Amino acid sequence: MTTRKVLIVDDEDDIREVAQVSLEMVAGWEVLTASSGSAGLVIANSDQPDAILLDVMMPGMDGPTTFQKLQADPAIRHIPVILLTAKLQPADRRRFAELGVAGVLAKPFDPLKLAGQVTETLNWFS
Repeated sequence: MTTRKVLIVDDEDDIREVAQVSLEMVAGWEVLTASSGSAGLVIANSDQPDAILLDVMMPGMDGPTTFQKLQADPAIRHIPVILLTAKLQPADRRRFAELGVAGVLAKPFDPLKLAGQVTETLNWFS
């Protein structure tokens, strides 16, 4: 079985650290991190992760803008993106679904359940 490689893009250090430890310890995945959308785009291009967890609310380039830039790049548009957001209203869910993201997860998330939620969202088989 190959090890999954996941990129976490979030401007909050504690969120990145909790998600990274969760995915490495619970699922045994390789985790890459970026603290901004622009850094995330560079890492996505160079490392070609299996999936990206992308924060919606970030200074500078927000999640939806970062996602649009990912989709505009043929080298990385195939990578599934799951948005992480603290504000998840039904209208937001619809708007994000229309963007074409693979899924949306609420923050704060349960670190013990995060890998399972990602696996389920992307229909990965463990």
